[in-house]
Amino acid sequence: MKDGKYVILCVDDDQDLLDAMRLVLEKHGYVVAEARTAEAGLKKYKDSTPDLIIVDLMMEEVDAGTGLVRSLKAEGNTRPVYMLSSVGDNLNVNIDYSELGLTGVFQKPIDSQQLLAVLTSKLK
Repeated sequence: MKDGKYVILCVDDDQDLLDAMRLVLEKHGYVVAEARTAEAGLKKYKDSTPDLIIVDLMMEEVDAGTGLVRSLKAEGNTRPVYMLSSVGDNLNVNIDYSELGLTGVFQKPIDSQQLLAVLTSKLK
């Protein structure tokens, strides 16, 4: 938490998506930390101690998102981690996200009401 507000770390290489998520989240009282690469996301994780993390599956490299999630797990992360994916229901075929330690998956384009409902249930 920062100043009594939950911190959400969003890691995605799409600045438009990050901007849209920032607007929604800040409007509803969250603090947003963002990064555009997996490497920057790991650094931001260490610097901002987020309460929840949202990571894009495919960023600068095809497996950058899963690599970041593995790095977070190796760092001892216990906070909820959600993967953001445009591959839909096929994600479970390609990746065993429970093995990665993911809490769940959001489908792109992300539905802001679903996002807020998940945040409310996981953080409050």
